[in-house]
Amino acid sequence: MVAGRPIGEHRSMNPSDLRVSHAEREPVIELLQQAYAEGRLDHEELDQRVHLAMTSKTYGQLAVVTKDLAVPQRGHPMSADETGEDRMLAGLAHASGIVSLFVGPLLFLLLSGKRSEYVRRHAVEALNFQLTLLLVTIVTFGVGGLLYAVAWIVASIAALSAVAQGRFRYPATLRFIK
Repeated sequence: MVAGRPIGEHRSMNPSDLRVSHAEREPVIELLQQAYAEGRLDHEELDQRVHLAMTSKTYGQLAVVTKDLAVPQRGHPMSADETGEDRMLAGLAHASGIVSLFVGPLLFLLLSGKRSEYVRRHAVEALNFQLTLLLVTIVTFGVGGLLYAVAWIVASIAALSAVAQGRFRYPATLRFIK
């Protein structure tokens, strides 16, 4: 007997009082890191919130850490227009910028963006990134072209994210096209 009740009998618990595991803390920390990368948290606030997430014992304590942040887009259920083909085309839109600069993403936007919102979203993001790189290169009289070495890595990460049904936003990119 526990507190006058048989051991197998539980009173209804509030779900926010249930304990969390390390695996359940990880997505919260990823969300915090994403918010920091997007500029929604400063470094000090990121450190404080990561500490709170790591020391949270219940779902209620964990929820407080991210209550003012948006829910991540990753891992969302596939909608009717997000087929495997759409994810592959979205990934190719990002990857095509590696070899063709802005031309590849523009073609994916024009050809496949009309039939799939998922492909369109990724093609627009890749196109904006490539146009930003081109503008920086022109303004700096070619010196900005050194950024293309880093851009290949970032575009590869974006392509993998698109194939895995993620939403990827390039850092420090001008949004010419919406």
